Amino acid sequence: MYRLLFATVLLLLAAVGSAAAQPAADSNWTESVRTVTLCKNGVELEAPVLTLGSSDQLLLRFDVMGPEADNYRWRIRHCDRRWQPDDLEPYDYISGFEEGAVDNYNTSFTTQTDYVNYYQYLPAAHSRLLASGNYLLEVFPQDHPDSTLFTRRFWVVENSLGVAAAVGKPYDNAAIFERQEVNVALGENLDYQGDLQPPSLNPDYLHVLVRQNGRTDNERELRFGGYDRQGLLYQNHPENIFDGGNTFRYFDISNIRTPMYNVQQIADYGGDWFAVLKPLEDRSRKRFDNETVLNGGMKVNVWDRDDKQTQADYVQVNFVLPRATPFLDGQVYVVGDLTQWKMDEQSRMQYDMTLGAYTLRLRLKQGYYAYQLLFLPMGQHVADTRTLEGDHYETPNNYYIFVYYRSPLDRYDRLAGYLKL
Repeated sequence: MYRLLFATVLLLLAAVGSAAAQPAADSNWTESVRTVTLCKNGVELEAPVLTLGSSDQLLLRFDVMGPEADNYRWRIRHCDRRWQPDDLEPYDYISGFEEGAVDNYNTSFTTQTDYVNYYQYLPAAHSRLLASGNYLLEVFPQDHPDSTLFTRRFWVVENSLGVAAAVGKPYDNAAIFERQEVNVALGENLDYQGDLQPPSLNPDYLHVLVRQNGRTDNERELRFGGYDRQGLLYQNHPENIFDGGNTFRYFDISNIRTPMYNVQQIADYGGDWFAVLKPLEDRSRKRFDNETVLNGGMKVNVWDRDDKQTQADYVQVNFVLPRATPFLDGQVYVVGDLTQWKMDEQSRMQYDMTLGAYTLRLRLKQGYYAYQLLFLPMGQHVADTRTLEGDHYETPNNYYIFVYYRSPLDRYDRLAGYLKL
């Protein structure tokens, strides 16, 4: 009996430890929260990356379904480069309060769906971030501080290192028409005037991470590749090479009176708006489509109203991918800002034997949306674009390069450099 109880306790402790080890992510913890955006200086599609010591701010926006406003608060935590909480105390990374009230909100009007639109600028007034690195923003109900509503990640960069990068064809000459190689060079930033000691160009203390668009499943840490006269090179390794993918699929639901781009039908049923997108197609064997869109982003917009934040309605958007038989070796996901770049139950397409197609329904606010269909093989953690999108070296992907530095004397992972390609 005692042996069984002891074993059960060990299993529970192991489960708790495993959950605690999960890195922080952009996550909604309740169905009532919709359309969370966090952008720099209020510019849509601008990544939430602030410069240490600057006057830059983040604008947080989110909707909570229902007609009545509630009281919510925000909290900021500092994380290491792997998005685990680190040992810094709040006074180490912020001057002022590390949490506060979400002060601003407006209720929806002229919409069939009731919601309250909240917004907040961060850091708050009279507050200042003191450390570079990874940050996690948590929003929670005022009366339930241990009940998280959602989380979002953002970065603060000190720009104490110079970062240069280029995208080209793979060094190994394999599949050069389908893949892209991202090469990075680091050097001293001669213009750096910050309070922190500039990092040394010691590859033992540096970590270079590359993200393609908003995906995290195929994020890479690059290997040091050698020196040149100006600094360090990170190139000519398999980690530098990404599948090219294809330009993102796109649809427009800014007008609910008539179907817009890639929308086959839109109508009101039972007091709710429904939109059916034009049937999706397998693009893996098609020629490259050079139409440039939002690279997985989204923009709230309403065609015939003045205030897009409170007058845009919510639409049940139906995705349909015709296919004679289901995949037996993996799953299909709709991935982009519209699904927080996640591959989970909310983004997974289900096969309908009656329709002979994969389907998914997402409730989205009026606007423009871009996305891809990713295929995740069974037992794998990295999805591929090859199966349903096709891979092309011409694809105008965005690459985000984060350079972390931590010497034996540092107490946290500094974000010394950042570059968006």
